[in-house]
Amino acid sequence: MGLIEDLKSLQERASAELAKADSPQDLEAWRVRYLGAKGAIKAAMQRLKEVPKADKPAVGKAANQVKDALQAAYDKRCTELPAAGQAARQAATVDVTLPGRRPAIGHAHIITQTIDELVEIFARMGFEMVYGPEVEDDRHNFVALNIPPEHVARDPLDNFYIDEQTMLRSQTSTVQIRAMEVRRPPVRIITAGRVYRPDTVDATHMFMFYQLECLCVDEGVTMVDLRTCIDQFCKAYFGPDVASRFQPSFFPFTEPSGQVDVSCPFCHARGCALCKQSGWIELGGCGMVDPNVLAAVGYDSEKYTGYAFGMGIERMVMRRHQIPDIRLLYENDVRFLHQF
Repeated sequence: MGLIEDLKSLQERASAELAKADSPQDLEAWRVRYLGAKGAIKAAMQRLKEVPKADKPAVGKAANQVKDALQAAYDKRCTELPAAGQAARQAATVDVTLPGRRPAIGHAHIITQTIDELVEIFARMGFEMVYGPEVEDDRHNFVALNIPPEHVARDPLDNFYIDEQTMLRSQTSTVQIRAMEVRRPPVRIITAGRVYRPDTVDATHMFMFYQLECLCVDEGVTMVDLRTCIDQFCKAYFGPDVASRFQPSFFPFTEPSGQVDVSCPFCHARGCALCKQSGWIELGGCGMVDPNVLAAVGYDSEKYTGYAFGMGIERMVMRRHQIPDIRLLYENDVRFLHQF
């Protein structure tokens, strides 16, 4: 009875393939393969002549049963498939009378938007955007910026060291050095990018954040030029009614150095929680480029002078949009980011 077993196996295989057929083309191919004139059922029938005479009635009956079962399954599938196709077509039909659905289109992150705006402001003031590596060496991160070996800023607890001479940059001032090494005055550049410091993450600190720095070196550059540049920038970014001021400070790479404050744009210098009732908000550091820094890049400090200032971009974003926690900028909560 080997042919009967082959017929059962053929029926199982054919039924499984028929269940997977999901188009008229698939059904027709299945019919030709199993029920056609040269199909598998026809080939099985031709084997009846090899069966002993005594077994032919049983084998023939089994063959006809398999043929009839497959034909019935095929007919049923032919009626099911159009119905399934019609349902799918109805589900895919668009009712043009219904209101349209606005596609969810993304936009740039608020930090990227701010960087683009800052670059555009400084471009109108004649500054060129330059870039530099985020993995830096000791010379560009410290030595050329007049930071001596014993300075606290070199402490391994305050930097991400890769080895003794390589680290993730802790400030974008490194790009100023690289720019001056390949350019001769006049130099008017800005740079923006990520910097890294192992700070404890809280509402105002992150281990990675963005800085923007500005550098101008030429003959006859004075503190008046620095004061004018910062005042113009503050009015362009925060609004024409915002005032700025300098307070004495210290940075190894500038002398004299100052801290830049802007009048609080939210309370108009009257005092609020954001400015801690002082009426002023710290913006960043600034100063005249130290002669040692100019000498480190081969500039004649007797002939050239310059100014530089920098600021944290997240700080500017938070103050402009009254964001209370820096972590909100990096949690990637679309509900929050969609506001900007």
